[in-house]
Amino acid sequence: MTVVKAAPTSGGLKREMGLMSAINVIISVMIGSGIFVSPTAALKYSGSVGFCLVVWAVCGIISLLGALCFAELGTVVPRSGAEYAYLIEAFKKTNKFWGPLPSFICAWVYVVVLRPAEIAVIILTFAEYSILPFSNLLGLKSLPEEDLHNLIKLIALLGLGVITYINLSSVKLYVTINNIFGFCKVFACLIVIFGGIYQLAIGNTENLSRGFAGTNFSPGHIALAFYNGLWAYDGWSSVTTITEEIKRPEVNIPRSIIIAVPIITGLYVFMNMAYMTVLSPEEMIQSEAVGLDFGDRVLGSFSFLIPLGVALSTFGCALSIQFGVTRLCYVASQEGQMLEPLSYIHVRRATPTPAVAMQGILAFAFILVGNIEELIELASFLIWFFYGSAFIALLTLRKTQPDTPRPYKVPLFVPIFALGVSIFLSVVPIIAEPSPKYFFAVAFILSGVAVYTPFVYYKIRPKWMNKLTYLIQVLFEAVPTAEKFE
Repeated sequence: MTVVKAAPTSGGLKREMGLMSAINVIISVMIGSGIFVSPTAALKYSGSVGFCLVVWAVCGIISLLGALCFAELGTVVPRSGAEYAYLIEAFKKTNKFWGPLPSFICAWVYVVVLRPAEIAVIILTFAEYSILPFSNLLGLKSLPEEDLHNLIKLIALLGLGVITYINLSSVKLYVTINNIFGFCKVFACLIVIFGGIYQLAIGNTENLSRGFAGTNFSPGHIALAFYNGLWAYDGWSSVTTITEEIKRPEVNIPRSIIIAVPIITGLYVFMNMAYMTVLSPEEMIQSEAVGLDFGDRVLGSFSFLIPLGVALSTFGCALSIQFGVTRLCYVASQEGQMLEPLSYIHVRRATPTPAVAMQGILAFAFILVGNIEELIELASFLIWFFYGSAFIALLTLRKTQPDTPRPYKVPLFVPIFALGVSIFLSVVPIIAEPSPKYFFAVAFILSGVAVYTPFVYYKIRPKWMNKLTYLIQVLFEAVPTAEKFE
């Protein structure tokens, strides 16, 4: 069967996202459920409320520095895909076999396991917290645990269907919904902050007055405090994953980062201060959901706003993560490192429908499997490994492409410092908790090499791929872009 390559579209992805939309993408990915549910690890390891607040503030500054490195990379390599695109540009010409391998491993980890597994966990959290405000009204607490678990899974699958439909439909629909959810989740954060301000105003200062008493000066504990704080800020690179859909990316990507990351830093610091005003350090560390305990004590009959805020945050976060990873699929496919149809776009909607559908199917499978938190832990420490690879790519491009226009350029010490942080965050979990699971991570990477060698390097293409490509084109009304066949 011959693949029908319909007339290519006149262009690829459309630039439909302005500065405000770019800001909301960063906010949507960075603010998930963590700041409402479990912002306790930094407090546990820092030992005091004062030092914990310092950790949260410094983690925000470090995240901003890392994001600014990506802002420069986004101007040098104006393609979607973030780390993947930068690794391709920096290393693909160094060696025919090894040069493209780092970018493929990046795509392999993100596309096949990490992002769809994250979406599954986040959408399950959305399902759990979306029914909390109605649990008493509907009598859900009396349900057997297995039935309740199945109900949560069903709602999660419906939620996954909704976000996949949105990302299939149009970028404009995604932008509209993401902007709404971005404002809602910031509003939910402000509810917590103003609740804390009210408690301070009425004289509830006992917990904060402890200051730096009890600070743990152990280097290992300080390292773990920063490690957990920085994980909460993850997502600052999200806008560079969708570079090709940002209007004037050379201007709006740096601006969106400079605006969004400090906003989130302020929200995180003041939310922790609000929690610490109401809950003692001991209560926070032992709490299963800090935000819910805070709401019960401060908001009274309006405590339902906290689980509602978590539901809004997690839905928007899952929506934006899926949006971003499908663009990574799109770029990797253009480079011949993923299935070719993943670079096709819908003839009318200008969305990479095959890539969106694939991510929806993978997340669906992870939801059905359940209990995938360990899988997330297995692969999550690799995120900063790939960040570090991107910082190396920045330093490499400074040397190999010194004359390339750089509308935005960070001082040299910034990527060097960020590289040191990424090495630290890649090594800390292995040292702090040696576990065989890290060998499984290495095994998964090696499996990527096993896929890369025959299908990417040697370009072996099974005959049945023609039939699959034809089926995908017909099913999703998807065609190759003009750029791919020039």
